[in-house]
Amino acid sequence: MVVCGDDGLAHRLAAELRGVYGEQVTLVVPPSERAARPPVVGRARAASAALLDRVVNAAVGVRPVVPGAPGAATAAGTAGGEPVLEAVELTEAVLAEAGVTRATALALVHDDDETNIRAALTARRLNPRLRLVLRLYNRRLGQHIEELLDQAAALAYAGGDDGGREASTTVLSDADTAAPALAATALAGTSKVVQTEGLLLRAVERPLPAGSGLHTLALLSVSDPAGVAGGDQPRLLPDDEEVRGAAGRTAVVLEQVSTAGGPESAAPGRGVGLVSSLASLFSRRLRWSLAGLVGCVLALAIALWAVTRIHPVRAFYLTLLDMFAIDDPALGAGIGRQLLQLLSALVGLLLLPVLLAAVLEALGTFRTATSLRKPPRGLGGHVVLLGLGKIGTRVLTRLRELNVPVVCVESDPEARGLATARRLRVPVVLGDVTQEGVLESAKIHRAQALLAVTSADTTNLEAVLYARTVRPDLRVVLRLYDDDFATAVYRTLRAAYPRALTRSRSVTHLAAPAFAGAMLGRQVLGAVAVERQVLLFAAVDVDGHPMLEGRTVRDAFRPGAWRVLALAGRTDTPPDHVLTKADRVVLAITRQGLAALR
Repeated sequence: MVVCGDDGLAHRLAAELRGVYGEQVTLVVPPSERAARPPVVGRARAASAALLDRVVNAAVGVRPVVPGAPGAATAAGTAGGEPVLEAVELTEAVLAEAGVTRATALALVHDDDETNIRAALTARRLNPRLRLVLRLYNRRLGQHIEELLDQAAALAYAGGDDGGREASTTVLSDADTAAPALAATALAGTSKVVQTEGLLLRAVERPLPAGSGLHTLALLSVSDPAGVAGGDQPRLLPDDEEVRGAAGRTAVVLEQVSTAGGPESAAPGRGVGLVSSLASLFSRRLRWSLAGLVGCVLALAIALWAVTRIHPVRAFYLTLLDMFAIDDPALGAGIGRQLLQLLSALVGLLLLPVLLAAVLEALGTFRTATSLRKPPRGLGGHVVLLGLGKIGTRVLTRLRELNVPVVCVESDPEARGLATARRLRVPVVLGDVTQEGVLESAKIHRAQALLAVTSADTTNLEAVLYARTVRPDLRVVLRLYDDDFATAVYRTLRAAYPRALTRSRSVTHLAAPAFAGAMLGRQVLGAVAVERQVLLFAAVDVDGHPMLEGRTVRDAFRPGAWRVLALAGRTDTPPDHVLTKADRVVLAITRQGLAALR
C-alpha cells in the first residue's frame, strides 16, 4: 500500500496500516527542508491495544534531496518501519517509483484538494485496479470525483476482464470524521450518532446498569482516574460477565434511536420554520413588548363587551378604532365606555414606539446579516469555539445542527469559517485568544464548555489553562497534534481539576482508522472516542469470513475485538439469527479486531 501526504495524518495512517494490519506500506512525503518543522510519525508498538501512542520524529535517517529535479523522488530511509520516499510533486514517475502499478491501495491525504485530485487521476490511469482513498475538504466535489474515478476504472476493463470490479474510490475528510466526536465530547449528555442502512444508533455514557441500552461498548477506567500513575485503560467491547460485575461503573452504551427518517431526522414543519425565521428578526425584549400590547388589546375588548354588552367582534373593532384615534369621542356614553376609550388611546400611544422599534430592529437585522454578530449581553450556557479553520468550521456546523448556542473566537479576519458563522448567524469575537479580555468577550464565565480546535497546540493549551482560572469547573476539549503531548496534557489537567471534565483529542487519531478501513476495502461508518482509544463502526459482508458465517449473532461476538450490532437493512437483530453469506452486518469493532477479521 502507498500513502502520500504532507502532515501527521499520512504518518499515522502508514504506521497504523503496518502496525495494526501488517501491511507493506510505502510513504511518500515532501522534502524535509520544505517544512519549517519536521513532521511527526506514529511508531507502532507490538500489535496490541496501546498502538500508536508514541510519536517520533520523521526525519530520522532522511537524506537531503538533490536540488534541480522538481518531480524526482528520493529514497529517505524508513520512518516507523515503512520505506519513505521524498518528492516535491506527485508526478507519474514518482507514483510509479512508489509502486502504484503493483499496489493494492493508494491513499492521497495531502492538505490540498487539487494535489490529491491530480495524483488520483494519474494513479487511476497507471493502475485501474487500484483502490483509491482521497482526502478532500470539498464534499460536493468529492462525490463527483468518486463517480468519475470509478467510471474510469470500469471503462478500462470493459473488454471482458473483470479485474476492474475490485477497484473502488473512497473520498473522506478528516474534518468530517473528527468533527462529530469533538462536538459530542464538548456537550454533556450528547451522544455520538451512527447512521447506517436505515438504522440510527447512538453511543452514550451512563452508569451501569443501563436498562435501555442495547449493548455495552466500553467500560471506562476507574482506578487512578487522572491517569498519572498509569491506571486502568478503558475496556472495549467487554463480555456479559464482565459487564455484570461492573455495576455502578460508567460505561459507553449503544442505544437504538429510530429508523432513518424518524423523529431524530425529521425536519421541522413549515409553520415552525416560518415562526423561527420571523422570531430571529426581533429581540426577545421586543417580542415580549408586542405580546404585552396584544394582551392589553384583548383585555380592553373583553372589558368593553362586558360593560356595553355589544357583540364581541364589534367590541374588538371599537377597541382598535379607539387605539388608533379613529372612533368618535364617547361623549354621550356611560362612564365605563369613556374610561375604556381613554385606556385604549393610551395603549395606542404605547404601540407607536414599539412599532417604530420593530421596524428599526428589522432593518438593522437585514443590514447586519452580512456582518459578524457580537455575543448578546445576557448569553449563557453556550459553547465557546476557538478556531474557524477546517476542523472548527465542521464542528461549528455540527453544533448548530444540534441547536447548541455557540460563540466563536478567531484571530484571522480572513478565516474560511467566518462565512459559515455569518450564514448561521453565530456571534464571533475577532482577536487573539491569548490576549487578556478576548475570552471574557466570549462570555467564558457563563459558558458550559470550551472547545479549542486551532491549529496551534500551545494556543489551545494556553486558552484552556486561562479559562480554567476563570472557571475551574469548566468543561474543556482541546485539539492537540502530538498524541504523546495530548496524553500528558489530559492526565495533568484531570489531576489538577478532578471535578471538571477534560478531554484532549487528536484529529489524526480520530480520522486515521476511517482512512485505513477504506484502504482495506472496509466501510467504516464512524468512530467513537473512548478516553484515549477509538472504537469503530464498520459494515462488513459475511461472505468470506469464517468467524462470522454460519454463527448466530450471539456466538459471533468476540470480546475485545468485535460485536455484531445489526443486520444491514433491518431494524431488529435477533440474537439467534444465523449469519449467512448473503448477510451484511454492522459491527462495533476495535482496530485489532478489524485486522483479525481481515
